[in-house]
Amino acid sequence: MGLTKQASGFSTLQENFLPTGSNDYVVALAGNPNAGKSTVFNALTGLKQHTGNWPGKTVLQARGKFTHQGHNFTLVDLPGTYSLLANSVEEQVARDFICFGRPDVTVVVVDATSLERHLNLVLQITETTNAVVVCLNLMDEARRKKIAIDVPLLASELGVPVVPTAARRGEGLARLKDVIAAVATGTLRPVPTPIIYDADIEAAAGRLARQLQPLLRGRLNARWVALRLLEGDAALIEGIQQFLGTDLSGPGTKLHLKEVLA
Repeated sequence: MGLTKQASGFSTLQENFLPTGSNDYVVALAGNPNAGKSTVFNALTGLKQHTGNWPGKTVLQARGKFTHQGHNFTLVDLPGTYSLLANSVEEQVARDFICFGRPDVTVVVVDATSLERHLNLVLQITETTNAVVVCLNLMDEARRKKIAIDVPLLASELGVPVVPTAARRGEGLARLKDVIAAVATGTLRPVPTPIIYDADIEAAAGRLARQLQPLLRGRLNARWVALRLLEGDAALIEGIQQFLGTDLSGPGTKLHLKEVLA
């Protein structure tokens, strides 16, 4: 349960990001800037909050707690980000926590009035973890603009639960807590719809993922890592070395990227 129950390879995150000895379920709160993420965070945690900086970063870290259905949850408000490609320090912090911290649930807050733009982050996160809940926020604004969203169809297409909310009004937050608890405890197990790329990319990613699986030892999604390495994501290799203790470029573990791309 939570980061304190993860394998020893995640000790850096355990020590830096959360208090030791906690048995709380860990919930990451992700989303684009201006999606209402902070409003959702404040509504769920109330006054039970703590702020500071992420270790070694100038980026603000906010943590809060809430209790629901007899379970304790620590909610980690990640920096607002448009993607997990780690092109900025905010994206790197969010990516590292979701990938290497392995929260029990990742809630992605999206703006119901600008859904297409926000779904990019949702799809990136569902490639890294199955334990995803989409918080479809600003539904009051969507109604005002006469935007209709078929929520059950959206959930079916994504393969993860979608909870409509208007956090400023408190609308949908009780249901959001129910779904978070269900995913955290395993009562509800999302199965994200896989993203299928063109044949050449799929073939190269498959070959590389087979090389990665024994190196990652189940700690990261090998297919997702393969896709990022094919994109040339050097920061991910550094993160794997830092948080998992696996050097993908070291003697005996060097990946044959040229062979994969041939």
